[in-house]
Amino acid sequence: MDEALLRSLTPSVITVLVRRGADFAAAEDAVQDALVEAVRVWPADPPRDAKGWLITVAWRKFLDATRADAARRRREDRLDAEPEPGAAPAGDDTLQLYFLCAHPSLTPASAVALTLRAVGGLTTRQIAQAYLVPEATMAQRISRAKRTVSDVRFDQPGDVATVLRVLYLVFNEGYSGDVDLAAEAIRLTRRLSAAVDHPEAAGLLALMLLHHARRAARTAPDGSLVPLAEQDRGRWDTTAIAEGVTILQAALARDRLGEFQAQAAVAALHADAPTAQETDWVQIVEWYDELVALTDSPVVRLNRAVAVGEADGPRAGLAALAALDDSLPRHTAVAAYLHERDGDPATAARLYAEAARKAPDLAERDHLTRQAARLNSRRRP
Repeated sequence: MDEALLRSLTPSVITVLVRRGADFAAAEDAVQDALVEAVRVWPADPPRDAKGWLITVAWRKFLDATRADAARRRREDRLDAEPEPGAAPAGDDTLQLYFLCAHPSLTPASAVALTLRAVGGLTTRQIAQAYLVPEATMAQRISRAKRTVSDVRFDQPGDVATVLRVLYLVFNEGYSGDVDLAAEAIRLTRRLSAAVDHPEAAGLLALMLLHHARRAARTAPDGSLVPLAEQDRGRWDTTAIAEGVTILQAALARDRLGEFQAQAAVAALHADAPTAQETDWVQIVEWYDELVALTDSPVVRLNRAVAVGEADGPRAGLAALAALDDSLPRHTAVAAYLHERDGDPATAARLYAEAARKAPDLAERDHLTRQAARLNSRRRP
């Protein structure tokens, strides 16, 4: 059984059912039933046309469910007769499904879950494991999301920016359970980028590839975090870096700069440096200036302060940091790093310990605690 094939066909089959008259929730349920049937039947009797088989079976499942619901009798009468089995239409008409799953009426968490279910083809159990919540909780979230978008017409224009934001949220979840969400986000973004003429879709794909290329070097064998400056660059995926840079250059050449392209440019400059010491921090500061102009994001300004500290010295970085709200996530950790660079280990150790107490996860907390302990051990007589 080719699970990857089933997942890749799921969104286009849902789209076909919706275009034939099924509402989104009913179409998605029918396709899930068809997938269960495929798992049962295909190993002994694989179809010649997998997509056509799924469309035919899913449509039958939908009609059966419709007939079983007396409240939908009038709607059933308006449905066309079941089409004869045959070759499925060519092409991948799933773009509107991306837009539907990232509809502005959904919360970000619901949009992510619905995208992974309908577009990604993941099961509710897989999504629940990835987000560390009970399966029943995730099932309720997905059901509410489907009800929310059930009346949205497929002929309404979608917002590419919203879809990209949802895919970026998926990517940032990384890896959990038996689902690699970072790889899944790259797969979905690659398909979206091929379907739309939008430089920011290409920018996001480049950003994901460049970040994902460093994945193997981000943790030590014991699971502890390895900062960018200390990573073994020989473990970086040079093929992914080369692809990301090529995609980014083509996007930038269109002269329609957006947030994801600028972030990818920063990542490309890190990837291009043979060593941490050879990083072009001056250019990185310039790209962060572009990002500030595009987003005015406090998080971008925080990252810019780090870059300024590398380009112009820690005092300049601390001056840039002083203009920001100290309640920002990672603000204390950045302050600790810059104070250490400025030759003040006592203040840096105190701030590292404070940042560890605020850390959002165990790995980051452990890393910051180690930094505080390292500096404190050097100060002991």
